[in-house]
Amino acid sequence: MELLKFFTAGNVDDGKSTLIGRLLYDSKSISTDIIETLTRQSKVTALNAEIDLALLTDGLRAEREQGITIDVAYKYFSTEKRKFIIADTPGHIQYTRNMFTGASNADMAIILVDARNGITEQTKRHSIISSLLSMPHIMVCVNKMDLVGYDEKIFRKIADDYLVFAKKATQKEITFIPVSALAGDNVVTRSTKMPWYKGQSVLEHLEQIPLHEENSPAPGRFQVQYVIRPQTSKFHDYRGFAGKILGGSFHKGQEVELMPSAIRTTLSAIEVNGKEVESAEFPQPVVLHLKDDIDLSRGDSIVPVGAGQRIDKDIEAIICWMDNLPFKPGQRLLLQQNSFRTKASIKNIIGNIDIHSMEEIPNEAPPQLNDICKVKIKSADSVVFDRYTENRYTGSFILIDENSNNTVAAGMIE
Repeated sequence: MELLKFFTAGNVDDGKSTLIGRLLYDSKSISTDIIETLTRQSKVTALNAEIDLALLTDGLRAEREQGITIDVAYKYFSTEKRKFIIADTPGHIQYTRNMFTGASNADMAIILVDARNGITEQTKRHSIISSLLSMPHIMVCVNKMDLVGYDEKIFRKIADDYLVFAKKATQKEITFIPVSALAGDNVVTRSTKMPWYKGQSVLEHLEQIPLHEENSPAPGRFQVQYVIRPQTSKFHDYRGFAGKILGGSFHKGQEVELMPSAIRTTLSAIEVNGKEVESAEFPQPVVLHLKDDIDLSRGDSIVPVGAGQRIDKDIEAIICWMDNLPFKPGQRLLLQQNSFRTKASIKNIIGNIDIHSMEEIPNEAPPQLNDICKVKIKSADSVVFDRYTENRYTGSFILIDENSNNTVAAGMIE
């Protein structure tokens, strides 16, 4: 069964948590004991003593007290057609970094817009981040239609305004759905209160949206997570390289190149779940065996010969600064890309990305919290990578402060 990963974004109080709660509740993906607990809690926190569906995702005490989302909450559910992982991301400007994190591994974005307020700066900010993250699908849910009398003109005006902005953001596929998350209109089932809308409900669209090739990057990419070397009498000569296929596929007998050494060899065997197979593909976890005994360590890569993966110590990337403290010139950093880690430093700050125009604004000032900027990074060891637009798994990384061990930035290689 196919898996779709998506996240919600939007302004504070646009109804992101309520929409997810309604999806889970109306699709009967919540157990009865949780419903009973929510019913008791809702009588205390909600204005009308009905079930407050936002409580399904707002798990922190501070979130429940304030009625807002602070951290990223992940929820899992499935229907007969597809499995889903939902990331409920916060709407406050100061939590943009959390939204960036929740969006980084998603296949699509659901951006909520309050029908009373229309397109706002935060709508643009989240759309820009979705564009930067090469999100193949955008669903714009115009929420709280019940508060504007289910007016078609208001919905059409918001859709038109968003399309004008989206031309700058280079969004790919955009779908507009009028909803009322609180009342359940067009969330799981189509609403009779908006006969002018002929499209699908949110769940119907999620079940039928095609998973594009962007979700299955090619050619073959594999990074070593662990070297298996039992050195026992039974497995005296066993040497396997465990990890997850990050793109494309591999097959037994295939000629491959070990990166960054560029040594060539052949795949002698492939194991999946402890059994030998002829081939494996993204995103399967596997154990690869090489024909030749070659020194290969955690963080090294295996790619098909001629696969064209890049190697460099100088990287140009777009980063989102996530630390409360601004960047300090000369700050000692670690660059981590999946299992690979090396010392690194930000050599140049090229400029900031303007959230309204998607244009690069020259700026050499140190990045502040939530700044999205373009930088040049110098690493101690060679990094094996692809452009983020070609493979998000080999084209993304995080920067870690070497002294505090805090993650200070997330980046996408240009």
